[in-house]
Amino acid sequence: MILCVQRALLSEPPSVMVARTVSMQSDGNDREESDSHESQVVSTGPCSLPNATQHSKQWDPAKDLCCITTTFQHLHTSGWYWGAISASEARDALLGTSEGTFLVRDSSHPLYMLTLSVKTCQGPTNVRIEYSDGRFRLDSSSPAQQSLLSFPGVPSLVQHYVGSGRREDEVKAEAPIIKDNAILLKLKYPLHRPHTFPSLQHLTRLTINRHTALPACLPLPRRLLNYLQDYPFQV
Repeated sequence: MILCVQRALLSEPPSVMVARTVSMQSDGNDREESDSHESQVVSTGPCSLPNATQHSKQWDPAKDLCCITTTFQHLHTSGWYWGAISASEARDALLGTSEGTFLVRDSSHPLYMLTLSVKTCQGPTNVRIEYSDGRFRLDSSSPAQQSLLSFPGVPSLVQHYVGSGRREDEVKAEAPIIKDNAILLKLKYPLHRPHTFPSLQHLTRLTINRHTALPACLPLPRRLLNYLQDYPFQV
């Protein structure tokens, strides 16, 4: 069953993602048909205004190559990047998990590289991730698309929404909200791929990143500081 959002202003916390689709079905079709059930973000905040000179910039293939390569390096290190799996495989992996559990996988759509799959209160759903001019953001068909926050990499995008969900939970614990036929997507728990659970070193790095904003200033050997800088994220 697919429910679409009515295009109206939502009075929800500013950093909550609103999905256009609340569930996806596994009908045994191929990846392309399964991925047609992917959600689109309708509204987020706070907003960043588009740069008026952005469209006049010339395409820099070297910049794109560096940005995409770095992002995939970080994704492979994260443990929650599942690579080339289908929408139905992502659904099966998320079915028995808690609400807010998520993974990132390759998108089967020819115009997108990656898709975010997340377990909501009404089942697993998908949101494609757009890439443009060295920035990543969640896919949206909303007129406010250009005002959605964008990030230099997918891990930083995911970290932003995970952090937003945690801050909202600290302010007010509440049941999942459904408003205007939309389901709110809250990222909470990364789902690591089987047999690729993070090493103790990586888990220690995540803990350090969560407790200090400037890990490079810690009194550690240069080799350890370089290791921290190789993955400067908290999730």
